[in-house]
Amino acid sequence: MDPKDEKGKLWMNGQLIPWMEAKIHVLSHVVSYGSSVFEGIRCYETPQGPSIFRLRDHIRRLFDSAHIYRIGIPFSQEEVMEACRQVIRVNQLKSAYLRPLVFRGYNTLGVDPSKCPVEVVVAAMSWGRYLGEEAITQGVDICVSSWNRLAPNTMPSMAKAGSNYMNSQLMKMEALANGYAEAIALDVNGNISEGSGENVFLVRDGVLYTPLMASSILPGITRQCVMTLIREMGLEVVETAIPREMLYLADEIFFTGTAAEVSPVRSVDHYIVGAGRRGPVTEKIQSRYFEHIYGKCQDRYGWHDFVR
Repeated sequence: MDPKDEKGKLWMNGQLIPWMEAKIHVLSHVVSYGSSVFEGIRCYETPQGPSIFRLRDHIRRLFDSAHIYRIGIPFSQEEVMEACRQVIRVNQLKSAYLRPLVFRGYNTLGVDPSKCPVEVVVAAMSWGRYLGEEAITQGVDICVSSWNRLAPNTMPSMAKAGSNYMNSQLMKMEALANGYAEAIALDVNGNISEGSGENVFLVRDGVLYTPLMASSILPGITRQCVMTLIREMGLEVVETAIPREMLYLADEIFFTGTAAEVSPVRSVDHYIVGAGRRGPVTEKIQSRYFEHIYGKCQDRYGWHDFVR
């Protein structure tokens, strides 16, 4: 964590409190069982002031994730959205990464969480590009993980739950241990699923491909943004089951995600992707996406939530 962030305030259970005073009991249900859902949201500096990008969609997904896990959030969506704005204002931030977090608190050590209180936190912090600044132009080297994504009807991949990210941790640590920046997992059928914290797109002969929801992917908000922009640009995007070997035959590959934004892939399992750098289709999509997030074009989709 950035020491500057630790001097600020975050929102916890309806109140703004000093960052370092936000504490939970070590026997809280979430510690033993991973009973949490969360979001990652970006606030960007724009000519119109700080803007939380697609705030309403992120908070809706937070509540959807909680609903799947039968977690009743004791605040409305509007209240949590306002909490996101408050932490930007009180910390006087022009840009930030926001982490709304909902978890089961302290009451019982049993698996049944129904008697545990539900706690809600929203923090805003400094966080650069997830895969590094150079990744945006040069791309990253990745591998296919030996760890698969969750099989259907085991744990809900559509929920952005803390417990799901134990699988992501295994993928990420394995990739780093073997000299890669990131990994892609396959689904239970051996088709491409997603990265440890990103959705993935492939380009072949000018057509873009991305895995189906049925391939155990998180329904990414940046993914949906990019699909909208792809169609706006007159390009074709196909949601389909994608076999592993398409990674080795793709002209271009890129990740999408709130943290990763639009990040190109340079190689997969030492197979060079295209020319081994950001490709022309990726660059066009990346450029259009950056125009939107930084408020440099008309907000015709209502994606911005300006903090006044």
